[in-house]
Amino acid sequence: MMKQQTNQILLNFFQNTSEELNKFIQEIAIEPLLAAKELILTSEKKGGRVHVTGIGKPGHVAEYIASLLSSTGTPAYFLDGTEAIHGSAGQVRAEDVVLSISNSGETAELKQTVQTLKKNGAKIISVTGKKSSWLSKNSDCFLFAGVTKEGDSLNKPPRASILAEVLILQSLSVLLQEEKGITNKDYIKWHPGGTLGQSSSK
Repeated sequence: MMKQQTNQILLNFFQNTSEELNKFIQEIAIEPLLAAKELILTSEKKGGRVHVTGIGKPGHVAEYIASLLSSTGTPAYFLDGTEAIHGSAGQVRAEDVVLSISNSGETAELKQTVQTLKKNGAKIISVTGKKSSWLSKNSDCFLFAGVTKEGDSLNKPPRASILAEVLILQSLSVLLQEEKGITNKDYIKWHPGGTLGQSSSK
């Protein structure tokens, strides 16, 4: 492949992704984010916990978001979406909140997981790119994270949609962090290693 052709492919990808994310950001609804925040805060007051789950690529997003929430004042646990219906659902108790991520909102394994968790008394916050999906309709709170184009010529591999999922959940983490008044001192306390840990001694 010629360098000029390669450059154009990447420029198209960057432009398409930028346009999709800019459009997504401009259309983000604040009220559902506030509702999700309150659902989590109410759960925590009752001794509930937060879990994050997904299947496939959203499963990797779930691991990151669980880590991000934990590091910014909202302890969260990754829940393997496939293993959940084989016993791992036991980590979720009544009054817990589960963030469930799926672009289509129709993934069969995740449907089973959500049904099981709801029967066990958990509250579901769904994150999906389809407003009329099964997941959005079977959740206590719905956060839209949809795009029209993924950014590449195939328009199939999850690229822009993954970024939208990450962004909406990062937004939720910011709301929770600010609501709880997390300080730099708190943040560094939870990160004793690496450069963050070194900065605490300066």
